[in-house]
Amino acid sequence: MIAKIGSNAPNLGVSKWVQGLPTNIDKEKDNVVLVEVFQVNCPGCFLHAIPQVIDIYNKYRKEGVTVLGISTAFEDFDKNTVENLELLLTTGETVGETLKALGQYGQLVDGKKLPYKIPFPVGMDLLKKEEGPASQEKINEIIEANVPGFDSYNEHQKADIIERVKQYLKNKEYSAQTFEQYALRGTPSSILIDKKGILRDVAFGQNDFLEENIKKLLSE
Repeated sequence: MIAKIGSNAPNLGVSKWVQGLPTNIDKEKDNVVLVEVFQVNCPGCFLHAIPQVIDIYNKYRKEGVTVLGISTAFEDFDKNTVENLELLLTTGETVGETLKALGQYGQLVDGKKLPYKIPFPVGMDLLKKEEGPASQEKINEIIEANVPGFDSYNEHQKADIIERVKQYLKNKEYSAQTFEQYALRGTPSSILIDKKGILRDVAFGQNDFLEENIKKLLSE
C-alpha cells in the first residue's frame, strides 16, 4: 500500500541499520520523525539536503525530534550499494557522481571524503530483485503516485504513459521498499511524521519549509 498524507505512516523497509541502533516509525511515537532519503550516488543530497538535516538534528534532537536517514537505490545500482554506504559512514569516502561533484565544488577533505559526519541513524532501504513482467497493479501504483489527473488524459496519451511506465519497470533491476511505499519521486526526499505516527509531509528536492514544518509539529 502506498503511504497517504494524513494516514498512519508505514514502517520503513530497512535491510540493515548501518549506523545507530535499529528503530522504526512505530518505535518513535511521541516524537516528531524526520526521515531523509538519499542515494550514495546523489551529489545534491550531500551538497544541500544532508547538511540541512544535520543542522535540524543538532537543533531539535533534544526537543522531541527523531532524525533517521535511509539510503535507497532507484538507479545506478552498482554505486548505490550497502557496501558504499558503509564506506561513506565509516570513512567519509564518496563515490561516483558525488565524488566528482563535491570535488568540483571544493567540498571534499583529502580529495575524496565528506567534510562532515552524519550523526544520526542510517539504514539501507530494502531492495528486492525484480523478476518477470510488471503487474498491472504495480503500473497503476506508479501512475497514481506520479501522474495527477491521469483519467483526464485522452486514450492515446494514457497508452503512451502506460508504455513509458512499462519501459521504466523493465529497465529497473530492483525495487526499493521505502522509496516505493512512500511514492518518492527521487532523492533527496524528506518524510515528516507527527508525534502520533501520522504522515504529514513528503517533499522532493530542496525543502525550504522543512524546519518551519517541524516547529509546527512540535507545537501540536
